[in-house]
Amino acid sequence: MAIRNPHQRVGVFVDVQNLYYSARNIYNARVNFNEVLRAAVGDRQLIRAIAYGIKADMPEEHTFFEALDKAGFEVKTKGLQTFFGGLQKGDWDVGIAIDIIKLMNKLDVVVLCCGDGDFVPLLEYLQMSGHLVEVCSFGKSTSTKLKELADNFIDLDSDPKKFLFPMKGHSYKSIASAALRFKKSDGRGSEDDPLPDTHHYPISPQSLPSDAVREAISHHKHIFSNEDEDKEMGA
Repeated sequence: MAIRNPHQRVGVFVDVQNLYYSARNIYNARVNFNEVLRAAVGDRQLIRAIAYGIKADMPEEHTFFEALDKAGFEVKTKGLQTFFGGLQKGDWDVGIAIDIIKLMNKLDVVVLCCGDGDFVPLLEYLQMSGHLVEVCSFGKSTSTKLKELADNFIDLDSDPKKFLFPMKGHSYKSIASAALRFKKSDGRGSEDDPLPDTHHYPISPQSLPSDAVREAISHHKHIFSNEDEDKEMGA
């Protein structure tokens, strides 16, 4: 585990769909994003916290994104893309990678709140550039390679009552029961019986290949000087 200190400059990047559907599939619960942000930052200096979401034209989503904003996140959203045959897809893999690369010169620590193994090349690149990388996600639905690579892994499964809210009509007791079933079923962290895909929008189970993240790195890692970075990020 990497040593934390108050002088570290931290950027937090949250794949909202990944955490949302992990919580729903594992615990039938909702994520407490306020606590996720607190756990990711600790007593360090928060430089930027960005939450990436998908608009699906649901009546409650405006309230949800507004709550993320009040929690301290800059919220970025995009709509679902509809392809031939009616297939819809929405994800932020490349967008997250590009934002992290734009901001990396202002950060000492990058905290990725997502369990998607497609981000392994990005984390490797950040480590080679001298950054500490931390992953904050549900261990059950997180790539083993991502957990092994991270300098620090914050497992949201470790304290479900802290990081989750019960769904309407349910109580914290139902979350505790789900956590107990999870422990008994696979001993925490076994991937022999994986959960349904929680890494992307559920009506689009196909994920972007890690090559897409590699391509984002290769296209953008050299073009953002400090001056260009300030212009792009409005600093």
